[in-house]
Amino acid sequence: MSESLAQKVQASAASKTDLRELLLELALRATTAVLLAAFAYGAIRQWLADPSRITLLLLVLASCLTLGLSLFARVPKKRDWNPVTVLCSLGGTYYFLAIQLAPGAHLAPEAVGAGLQVAGIAWQIYAKLSLRFSFGILPANRGIVSSGAYRFMRHPIYLSYLITDIGFLITNFGLQNLLVYAGLYSLQVMRISREERLLSEDPEYRRYRDKVRFRVLPGIY
Repeated sequence: MSESLAQKVQASAASKTDLRELLLELALRATTAVLLAAFAYGAIRQWLADPSRITLLLLVLASCLTLGLSLFARVPKKRDWNPVTVLCSLGGTYYFLAIQLAPGAHLAPEAVGAGLQVAGIAWQIYAKLSLRFSFGILPANRGIVSSGAYRFMRHPIYLSYLITDIGFLITNFGLQNLLVYAGLYSLQVMRISREERLLSEDPEYRRYRDKVRFRVLPGIY
């Protein structure tokens, strides 16, 4: 096979791969939009039955920030399509479908839970503004960011999720929600690990990792 023919075959294979990944990306975003809309509808119906449950509305807002913005994120040049990574990412993204929205036990007043959610949402907005739409569902190298929230930890968005989820859980506590969030953060730890593995292929990220030691919780993790 001549060199020019080999190059054409490689270019054709690469083009097919790019098209397949683009179709997967479109399917993923369409699925996300539908599921998010269905979840928001169910949560708002629960809130209308009891308007004092402000944590439900904040849960919808947090979910829209987490997933809604990802619908408009830029498509990365390289991401991790490993089946384990995909399963962890999908489970860590669509976990909200398993949340029990009906009233649960109050381990803290509604205002306390709502306050934590607002703090988590504010931190998420700050972290995502730092990224400038360089985020998404699957781990990917969308460019290395070391400013803004990323001066303090390597994955600040996950901290925002944790704060927001704790706020919801302590005012809507139940066995189902406890198990959902326990499973969620087991997946999130794996997700972070896979993301670190991908990003560490970039020398710029390795330098950033040496400078910013902690992933999510300064002094702990």
